[in-house]
Amino acid sequence: MDWTDEAIVLAARGHGEAALLVVLLTCDHGRHVGFVRGGQGKRALYQPGNRVRASWRARLAEHLGHYDCEPVASVAAGLLDDPLRLAGLSAACAVAEAALPEREPHSDIFAGMAALIDGFAGPYWAQAYVRWELGVLAGLGFGLDLTSCAATGRNDDLAYVSPRSGRAVSLSAGEAYRDRLLRLPGFLAGRGRTDPEGADAEVVEGLALTGYFLERHVLGPAGHAMPAARTRFVDRFERSATISGSS
Repeated sequence: MDWTDEAIVLAARGHGEAALLVVLLTCDHGRHVGFVRGGQGKRALYQPGNRVRASWRARLAEHLGHYDCEPVASVAAGLLDDPLRLAGLSAACAVAEAALPEREPHSDIFAGMAALIDGFAGPYWAQAYVRWELGVLAGLGFGLDLTSCAATGRNDDLAYVSPRSGRAVSLSAGEAYRDRLLRLPGFLAGRGRTDPEGADAEVVEGLALTGYFLERHVLGPAGHAMPAARTRFVDRFERSATISGSS
């Protein structure tokens, strides 16, 4: 049994004296785990977020199998001077590892993550991160409906999301229940703010929105907690937004 596929490194953990247990998100084979013999001597290649071309081989399909990987793009190294973006990359890898079922193909989520990795070089990477988590929810069958108001059917002035249905709610229809609704950030409703302080605040709202539904529909039912790397990213982003807003 063997295959070769494009892949993104999600995690790598030591196994024995020299091997690594590597978790990849592959284009056509989903989240997939395998051994890398002598991998601890190639730690730089297996940093989370790096792009590789992976060849997997096992005697039987159900076996863990072994990887042989060739580098495609060293993404993590390019973000070492930007701790916030690096934290975002680590969070995305941790969420993918925790949320995706093993060996279940999700080429759409892979493509979204590849686009997110490219987006870390641009100014709107944080908004792209929120959109990627929405894509994960959609790819797993829990997509949110942010196109029109659940109460009125109209698509103007959308401001909230129902925590029960995952549908958008307009400002007027949701005002009386706003304490029980989740905020819908403007950039997800087609009216994002351009000032840095406002844009960061909207990202914080977006992370709260996607985090709620990831925990409710994906992580919680599987008995998983929110990955620590994502929690650290959210904390770091909130601190960064506070500092930026107070300057």
